[in-house]
Amino acid sequence: MVLEMADEKLRERKELLKRAYSITQLFEIGRWLKIPYFSRFLCCWEMDEDGASMEIASKITDDILKQIFQDYKPREWATFRGKHYQLDRGKLSLEGSWNLISDGVRKIRVKYGSMGILLLKTIVEGNGIIDSSDIKRFTNPAIAREVIGELERLGIIFPSYIGIEYCEWSIPKEALPIVEAEVKGKPTERGKEKKISAKSIEERQRIDPLSEERLLIERMDWELNSYVSDLLKNRLERTIEFGKTFSISALSAYLQELFGSILYFDSLLSITQQYGLANVEVVHEQGKTGKRTGWSLALFGDPGTGKSFATRDMILGKPSANIPAHGIPGRNRYCGGMTPARFIRIGQAYAGRTFNFIVPEFNDFFRYKGMVEPLKIAMEQGEIKYELHREVIGPYRFTSFFTVNYNVSVYERGYSVTIQDPNFRAIEDRMLCRLHRLTKERYLEIAESQMKIALGKIDVEREAQLIRDHLTLVYAIETRHSLVADRFPHKPVMITPQTYDWIARARRAILEEIKSNTLTFSARLEDKVLSFACSASLMEYFSSSREFIPVSQDALKYAIQLYVEEASIRSQEKFSPEAVLKKVFGEYIP
Repeated sequence: MVLEMADEKLRERKELLKRAYSITQLFEIGRWLKIPYFSRFLCCWEMDEDGASMEIASKITDDILKQIFQDYKPREWATFRGKHYQLDRGKLSLEGSWNLISDGVRKIRVKYGSMGILLLKTIVEGNGIIDSSDIKRFTNPAIAREVIGELERLGIIFPSYIGIEYCEWSIPKEALPIVEAEVKGKPTERGKEKKISAKSIEERQRIDPLSEERLLIERMDWELNSYVSDLLKNRLERTIEFGKTFSISALSAYLQELFGSILYFDSLLSITQQYGLANVEVVHEQGKTGKRTGWSLALFGDPGTGKSFATRDMILGKPSANIPAHGIPGRNRYCGGMTPARFIRIGQAYAGRTFNFIVPEFNDFFRYKGMVEPLKIAMEQGEIKYELHREVIGPYRFTSFFTVNYNVSVYERGYSVTIQDPNFRAIEDRMLCRLHRLTKERYLEIAESQMKIALGKIDVEREAQLIRDHLTLVYAIETRHSLVADRFPHKPVMITPQTYDWIARARRAILEEIKSNTLTFSARLEDKVLSFACSASLMEYFSSSREFIPVSQDALKYAIQLYVEEASIRSQEKFSPEAVLKKVFGEYIP
């Protein structure tokens, strides 16, 4: 019996520590306690949370546990309702909370009778979770909502999401066995307790992944902060010096040297989009425009044309292919294998934050019915609300961007999407797109690049580090990161009259080439290429001595090229982009 209690306490201590502290804090606590396990790791992210929390839990007493909670502040949102330990508003109790929960359930039984017990059974059968749609199914929803309020007051359930129309509450998984025992009117068996807890963990991760996602966001924040701190200490002067001569033309030259005159443009788009993630305000000479630099990117076309390489590998890095990361550390959420329903659910954790969601198989999102509307709203950075069979997600405002890949049927001229939803065009219309056709020239460049990488002939390490440092520093400055806010001025991007003149010139040339009176692309295309030009201009932050960053000539030329080429693709290639570009630029085409 004594051994069983010791095992129970050990398991609870482990879950308590995991709930209360981030992996960074667990690493610091383990080093402070001088536990040998932690000396093996140079960085906290080399460990897993289960292993780290168990190592600490197995090496401490209750007195040391109390000291840990005095010296290390737990997460503000963390609560724990165990048999032996309780955590509430940052305060740790060694008395546990099961007796209080038992008393609370009995009070509910006395006050609300069968209605109260039925509601508790619903929560238990839902693996500890109940939401506003469940409450509406009760005969008397008003009484059910009153019971929920009483359960909150008694500390038996806690709100896990509170929105305008949709709300959700949950019983902490460590308290679920005692609630079930009280509801069913039988004593808790240890074997049953373990079974329910394991099931509860698995189901809650499947049904409500928000807590898991918030931990991932903490990790990504830590990754960015660590990178910026290291950059400021060790590479700041070099980065500023590099930035004084850096531009989209310099980036283009670097990428063309690596990948050739066709493949380079896809990586150019991906890296330029990373600059746009700072979502800097765009102004004109009279004041604000209401625009910002952020935009979503889509590469679509034939399989095997380098779409994933340009978006995923260039941004996140691929060590096995000697390709270092070029993207902002900690600001790119990879969504490989993710269902759209999960994406919409975890999107709540990113409300008010700006990240980039990399979706490598965007086609898969549209195997599920009704996905166009919420994803269209997400791309407009609007308010998302989505109804599933058992729940309503949101409303919440999505403020991030996308990089997506998807396959289409490509013809000698033009293309057609393989996604069945007839409204998919509304999604394409909200992104800056680039068609991939597997031509002989593209095939040769892909094959030659693969061979160079395999033989170690492409050494991108030094240049990639400089670009990533510059990108991250500009991002930190323009988002007013705490480590640089007092050291560098925030600068908006300024659109000049010349910017609109060039776009108008390109518009006229395009419309002259299209003989039909009906267009297959909208004015959003101009808006997106303007965002591209503003994002590319951020590369010249350190070469501009003004209080703003003007849209550069180089950035505008690449934006016009993109505008004309995409208009041609969207028009099923009814006109030659080269002919239009000659009208706009003369014989010089960037």
